Amino acid sequence: MTDSIMSKAATMEIPINSNGDTGTLPEDDSLEQDLQQVMVSGPNLNETSIVSGGYGGTAEGIIPTSSIKGSNMHHSSSSSSMMAEETTRGVAVEKLETVKKWGLNTYKCTKQMISERFGRGSRTVDLELEAQIEVLRDTKRKYENVLRLARALTNHFYNMVQTQHALGDTFADLSQKSPELRDEFGYNAETQKLLCKNGETLLGAINFFVSSINTLVNKTMEDTLMTIKMYENARLEFDAYRSDLEELSMGPRDAVAMARIEAAQQQYQIHKDKYERLRSDVTIKLKFLEENKVKVMHKQLLLFHNAISAYFAGNQQQLEQTLKQFNIKLRPPGADKPSWLEEQ
Repeated sequence: MTDSIMSKAATMEIPINSNGDTGTLPEDDSLEQDLQQVMVSGPNLNETSIVSGGYGGTAEGIIPTSSIKGSNMHHSSSSSSMMAEETTRGVAVEKLETVKKWGLNTYKCTKQMISERFGRGSRTVDLELEAQIEVLRDTKRKYENVLRLARALTNHFYNMVQTQHALGDTFADLSQKSPELRDEFGYNAETQKLLCKNGETLLGAINFFVSSINTLVNKTMEDTLMTIKMYENARLEFDAYRSDLEELSMGPRDAVAMARIEAAQQQYQIHKDKYERLRSDVTIKLKFLEENKVKVMHKQLLLFHNAISAYFAGNQQQLEQTLKQFNIKLRPPGADKPSWLEEQ
């Protein structure tokens, strides 16, 4: 029996991959049991010989196993290779489990979404919170329109100030070259320079207004909407696992079914806790956003009104006082920096 087993083991093909590592052999329980029996009942390997010519060879070329060097290094390398293989296999299994869970979750959520869209599935609704979310989205759209118009005003007004600056320089040059119209050109040059100076001051106020509205709309409101999006996804997952649990509860109650119901109950509780936590986060963020919006807009609308009124009334002192009141600093004259429009 031993000879037949050894013959079987010796004639098996061991596939080699491109890196020279042995491939995975198909499982053979009978061969493994026979080999274990040989290892237990067979002779001591230290007392046997290795025949270089294979089975049925002559006595020449027989090498005592005790003379082979480096056997310890071979076993150590083999152990390290096995540990690395086990680690790699563990990582692969973990990734496979992650992909499996993601696929199952995606399937359940897609099924729930389709059921809701066609009116076959029920969904959890918080009427008060849903109304607040819709108000926020509508407010964001309106504030985005204010921001777009304010930027357009900044653009047009900047071009006008630049034109006034160029016109003032032209009047001043003509005042020097036209003695008969020196006074007239001089008056207009001074007027355009004053308008240009006041225009740059107003641009500073409008630019501050635009920057604050942009922060409110594209950062503060957007951050709250991101939390709302996470809440809506959690709501969909919660309803998907709730529906799954309800379907299982209506089925048979054998041992397998009870195990599936218990697992579904655990997943349901996990997603319910996540949904309630995010709903609480959204409620808190909406409250603080409303308070922050009122505070910011009260300040910015007051600034915009005072600056526009002072400019078109020709009240240079009040215009400058408005900028000091809101701690707005203008660039020094002649500073080589990007224009107000370029900073938007």
